[in-house]
Amino acid sequence: MKILFIGGTGTISTAISKQLIDQGHELYLLNRGNRNISLPEGYIEIRCDVNDEEVVAEKIKDLDFDVVADFIAFVPEQLERDYRLFKNKTKQFVFISSASAYQKPLADYRVNEGTPLANPYWQYSRDKIACEDYLMKLYRDEGFPITIVRPSHTYDERSVPLGVHGPNGSWSVLKRMLEGKPAIIHGDGTSLWTLTHSSDFAKGFIGLLGNIHAIGEAVQITSDETVTWNQIYQTIADGLGVELNAVHFSSEFLASCSDYDLKGGLIGDKASSVAFDNTKLKRLVPEFVAKIRMDQGIKETVKYILAHPECQKEDLEFDKWCDKLIEVRKKALDMFN
Repeated sequence: MKILFIGGTGTISTAISKQLIDQGHELYLLNRGNRNISLPEGYIEIRCDVNDEEVVAEKIKDLDFDVVADFIAFVPEQLERDYRLFKNKTKQFVFISSASAYQKPLADYRVNEGTPLANPYWQYSRDKIACEDYLMKLYRDEGFPITIVRPSHTYDERSVPLGVHGPNGSWSVLKRMLEGKPAIIHGDGTSLWTLTHSSDFAKGFIGLLGNIHAIGEAVQITSDETVTWNQIYQTIADGLGVELNAVHFSSEFLASCSDYDLKGGLIGDKASSVAFDNTKLKRLVPEFVAKIRMDQGIKETVKYILAHPECQKEDLEFDKWCDKLIEVRKKALDMFN
């Protein structure tokens, strides 16, 4: 297939790009070329800013695609631009939405594509819902061949999946663990969660490309494995070879005390227990199986981060925030002891 990715170098899209190249597809990546990527040779770069619509139109004027997928569209205005650029140039347009768009609070922890979309806690999710609405209207009114993909918490070897972290990613939490400091876990750590390794996600995603039965559909792609946050953090500690020193705070407390925007990511997402039903994906892509267990994937990720200093981004402000919360907790406990 002849495929164009807008973006193509993020956590999700890098794994997909690698597998498509390995399978011999003709892959184009449209981006600004600012990120260091570890892709094998075999893709064609279209270097420009997708927001420069006239420039993009000139660069693709002689090209047509079997699939165009936008990994960096977050608001409907960006999809309006994509529609103008690609409405007569692709047989399938794939939009990456988010499982965080599902209703919060959930009426049922078992989630499938029929679960209502509504998230009053996170603007990011509401924007994704608006994007889905825009594309579905295009499909219904004009036959624009869209497919909507909803990832949940997908990770790769460059970042450990966490519930609470600062803007610089996961390293600060790993560093705290290595130094024997407490790691903050939201809630009591027993809520259910699903992690999906990017290489598994890629298999499901690729199975939807060029798939006539995926046109006009929204499909979630996740692992079938459900674990608790306590298990996730314990696995990280095991990978580091240290004892887990966990301190639990309610999600509402963390969101209200944070200098960061934790309300959306916690109350609007990770604080909810979820178990994903991937029946629809397996009907569309019968060969899909998520093979990388949480404990396997996280330990490999920890090993990779420890061996790659470029993944070790300091976050002193987040570290201070954690220490401050823990000190406040200690003082509160001392009042009753």
